[in-house]
Amino acid sequence: AGVLRVRAEDGRGVMRQFAALLFLLAAGVQAQPISVVDDSGHTISLPRPPQRVITLGPHLTEQVFAIGAGAQVVGVSRYSDFPAEAKQLPIVGDAVAVHHETIAKLKPDLILVWRTGFPDRARAPLQAMGVPVFDSEIRSVADLARSLRTIGQLLGHAEAGEAQAKQVEQQWTKLQAEYAARKPVRVFYQLWHQPLMTINREHLIHQAITACGGTNIFGELPTFTPTVSWEAAVQRNPQVIAMAGAPSDHPEQGQWPRFPGVDAVKHQRFAMIDGDLIGRMGPRFVQGARQLCEAIDKAR
Repeated sequence: AGVLRVRAEDGRGVMRQFAALLFLLAAGVQAQPISVVDDSGHTISLPRPPQRVITLGPHLTEQVFAIGAGAQVVGVSRYSDFPAEAKQLPIVGDAVAVHHETIAKLKPDLILVWRTGFPDRARAPLQAMGVPVFDSEIRSVADLARSLRTIGQLLGHAEAGEAQAKQVEQQWTKLQAEYAARKPVRVFYQLWHQPLMTINREHLIHQAITACGGTNIFGELPTFTPTVSWEAAVQRNPQVIAMAGAPSDHPEQGQWPRFPGVDAVKHQRFAMIDGDLIGRMGPRFVQGARQLCEAIDKAR
């Protein structure tokens, strides 16, 4: 006489967990302990691959889905919109605020956190929950490949993680071979125009500029994402001004039109790079780097 009614979102959650369980049973790894070291140097030890994972960082969401572990994800941070399946998952916060109560209700057995994107005040309560927290910090393509391998091991998808890492490494090697030795081009990478912000040599995007045969005109600055004056930027006379955004966006030129003597302004070399590619530390980063290389090569 009774009818069991399950809400659609609950049904999706059950299916995700069922798929994750099937994977574990098929792989025969449900009882195998796992131990990895995260990017803060902490050892994460688990008795078995986690089945309820939260990803705090869109690039972490992408990495987990790329290695075939999407069924194990139960919550994501805002802007986790790739692949499409990720948009169906509960949002548990962003760089401004983390909803710790929502996270607790989801009962995660692992939380992956972007260390730079989520300050200590947001991460400390997560650790207080008693749930293992994996810190991620990617500043090079080597870091990206290592991350894919490590997360693959941690989630029970070591082979897929290895395959994704090798693919990134091969794409990167090919890109460098194609562009790195070409004639140097002075590049200003504009993170924001009010105030004027850029990147130093520690940033992943700096590696893309170098791989493209470009010169990051503020690479030597000590701050990871430094604020610079318009006067200093003008003096360094960039030949290309690159920035991230949607493919349909127009570059935000800020005060640049006031300085027609700057080479990039004179020749209108403003490059808009797909921010979802170059701005995230995921498997698609090399695609964004290639867009940057093509823009630099036009100036060259």
